[in-house]
Amino acid sequence: MLTRISSLLFSTLLLLTHINSFANDHSFNRSLAKKVANELKKFNIPGGAYAIVKNGKVVAIETFGHIDKAQSQKINAETVFRLASVSKPFAATLTTMLAQENQLNLSDPITKYVPNFKLAKAGAAEKIQIQHVLSHSSGLMPNAYDNLLHENWNMKKIISRFDRVSPICKPAKCYGYQNIAYGFLQPAIEASQNKSYSTLLHERVFQPLNMKNASVGINVYKNQKNTAKPHVLRKRINTGKKDGAGKIIKQYVWRTVNVEPDFYKVAPAAGINASITDMAKWLIANLGYKPDVLSPELLSEVTTPRIKTRKDLRRKYWRKHLKDAHYGYGWRIYQFKDYPIIYHSGWVEGFRADIGYSPELDIGFAMLINAESNAINKITSDFWSKADKLGVPESHNQLQATE
Repeated sequence: MLTRISSLLFSTLLLLTHINSFANDHSFNRSLAKKVANELKKFNIPGGAYAIVKNGKVVAIETFGHIDKAQSQKINAETVFRLASVSKPFAATLTTMLAQENQLNLSDPITKYVPNFKLAKAGAAEKIQIQHVLSHSSGLMPNAYDNLLHENWNMKKIISRFDRVSPICKPAKCYGYQNIAYGFLQPAIEASQNKSYSTLLHERVFQPLNMKNASVGINVYKNQKNTAKPHVLRKRINTGKKDGAGKIIKQYVWRTVNVEPDFYKVAPAAGINASITDMAKWLIANLGYKPDVLSPELLSEVTTPRIKTRKDLRRKYWRKHLKDAHYGYGWRIYQFKDYPIIYHSGWVEGFRADIGYSPELDIGFAMLINAESNAINKITSDFWSKADKLGVPESHNQLQATE
């Protein structure tokens, strides 16, 4: 009899905990959605979307505004944005996946796959391995030749210019963020199976995770109908009015622009398009809930800190929260408060993207906007400063302790 009563009491407490957790999530999201809407309005950002996942499920997907300045169509959960550098975790995941299957070797020199890549110092290029490219520890100066992507140069011509560049350090000794060099992963990946990078991503990641709107390349983006349009800042207008804190209120004027092919040339670095629904599914997989697609061993490998990134500790909005920062394979690893966050951001003309997850809290957050605004940094860092409030209620912890 006592056993039945205890079982009934336990079930009741479990149900109440679930209800409390749901109410907690709903309250958190309602407050966040209001703050995000206000922030987007403050900067006159045309549109955006965010997703929260927790315990392997989607807690919330919220959308805001329109695909363009003309407000021709509202953003919805399936609207496709450019991911910019949030593409890098996908490239690193695929590369590491193939390496764990012995289809390529992370210790291979990148010149094995990009033979025309030479540096000013003889033999230096041959010392850069795939693993160094994955972790931005190649020794190259940061953002080497990114400017040439805007100049209508093809990749072959850009690569030929590296023979004028000397390394700033030996591989694995310093951090230098790269886009061109990250593009070198594509021929390595394609050589492993004689398939295109896009095909392999679809077969190994997008399709198994049911990321229906995810794609690679500018042509696919242009052919899709439900796409966010890029916006660049045209001007800031001083209104002469002050807000509650006494600061001058500025009006932000955005201009809708065409999608450019520049960073699509380096698909592993910045070539992926996806919706916020796709990002929620990607987060759930990275939190370990799709082990048949992303194995625990794979997730551990890509999120192992490889090189310290001191510059990140000075990032606006983030610096007051971060205790340490590293780069793994395609992911940043931030020590945020008392728990690490696996994170990446992206920025190309007209778009910003943020994604991050905490294995300890079992929570993930992604946000996409169609304007080049730092408001996304403020929103994301603020989310993570309060994310532990979204965690399991204390009553659940107490319940577990009594089992």
